[in-house]
Amino acid sequence: MNRLFLCLLFMGCLHLAQAQLNKIEYQEFTLDNGLGVILHQDKSTPIVAVSVMYHVGSKNENPEKTGFAHFFEHLLFEGSANIGRGEYSKYVENAGGTLNANTTMDRTYYFEILPSNQLELGLWLESERMLQAKVENVGIETQRQVVKEERRMRIDNQPYGSLLEEIMKRAYTVHPYRWPVIGSMAHLDAAQESDYVNFYKDFYVPNNAIVSIAGDIDYEQAKSLVIKYFGSIPKSSKPVYRPHIQEPPLKGEIRDTVYDNIQLPAVIMAYRIPAAGTPDYYAVSMLGTLLSQGESSRLHKAIVDEQQKAMFVGNFPLNTEDPGVSIAFGICSLGSDVKDVEESITKEIDKIKTTIISDAEFQKLRNQVENDFITANSRVAGVAESLANYKMYYGDANLINTELDRYLAVTKEDIMNAAKKYYTTNNRVVLHYLPKTANP
Repeated sequence: MNRLFLCLLFMGCLHLAQAQLNKIEYQEFTLDNGLGVILHQDKSTPIVAVSVMYHVGSKNENPEKTGFAHFFEHLLFEGSANIGRGEYSKYVENAGGTLNANTTMDRTYYFEILPSNQLELGLWLESERMLQAKVENVGIETQRQVVKEERRMRIDNQPYGSLLEEIMKRAYTVHPYRWPVIGSMAHLDAAQESDYVNFYKDFYVPNNAIVSIAGDIDYEQAKSLVIKYFGSIPKSSKPVYRPHIQEPPLKGEIRDTVYDNIQLPAVIMAYRIPAAGTPDYYAVSMLGTLLSQGESSRLHKAIVDEQQKAMFVGNFPLNTEDPGVSIAFGICSLGSDVKDVEESITKEIDKIKTTIISDAEFQKLRNQVENDFITANSRVAGVAESLANYKMYYGDANLINTELDRYLAVTKEDIMNAAKKYYTTNNRVVLHYLPKTANP
């Protein structure tokens, strides 16, 4: 190992340690219309992240009108009363910035990354989206075709693309997590302009949103601009719909077979787990990291490297506002049997229930968690999103500084107990994905 490498390694470790020690300072306030605002100043680079998070995801939808939350992620780039169709992105790109949006089961998130002297542009664009977006047939018809093509590319014609959709509709019977974020194409086709207008009025309101700004800003100027562009937007006259649906426990293991346009069989197992932010969730999350993060993880080392039964294995818990699932999966190697891969994954999980992890492996796990946490907040875009997430889901933006302590408080015994409690046969859905040619 040469001196240059050692020096770089030392500097990298020093940087991470310093990042961990640096508290993320911020200011927050709420406008009279209920809009939450969070500001973080970081003058290290002349850029600013302007974001708005709406507390609406697929779980807020009518079961007979699914896909609306994701549809609006597309539709609200169509323009507004003061922005022509197709012009939204041009404003940002002409200013030297980038923009995007994404939707989950729990929220919809819009953001722009701009030169810091374009902060006002970002706030104007987002206020237009909130107050007077174009929700009309010409844009609706355009985006219907866009969403259909997205489904074809990402789900229908993508190998294993329907994995999450097939798992969730079996893991849930009453909770809205049972339908996919992209929703039903039939529902979107059947919806009228009035349905979309009503969804916009119900959820795109200031008292259902958080504006989060991070980067090279002056606090007082940023606050003044937020008030200028968002302060006069009226709040909703009725409560925002929040589903309070408790999914009953699984009555036993659910097994099924899905025939897909694939070449290699796969096994997918979903275990029901608690909601994000609960004490047990942190143990489950660390269990997922132990099983599958990196080539030295337990699943990869045992099933890919040593046994050579699978091309790819993994385990990831879904970070959801309501109780969710943790998904373990394996894509078989050529000639491997899907049942054998399932048994191998289950065996590795069962080891955690019976044998406590070593001190060395536990320390490595804690290091991975720390690194992931620091990396997620190493850029202003990540800070803006994290601040909004913590405020929206838990009512406490300061978790950006303290949630790592919750992870580091998890013990080896907590991880073992989480495996025993949640990773059980009676608490899972098992799917075997097989090639269509294997369908009898």
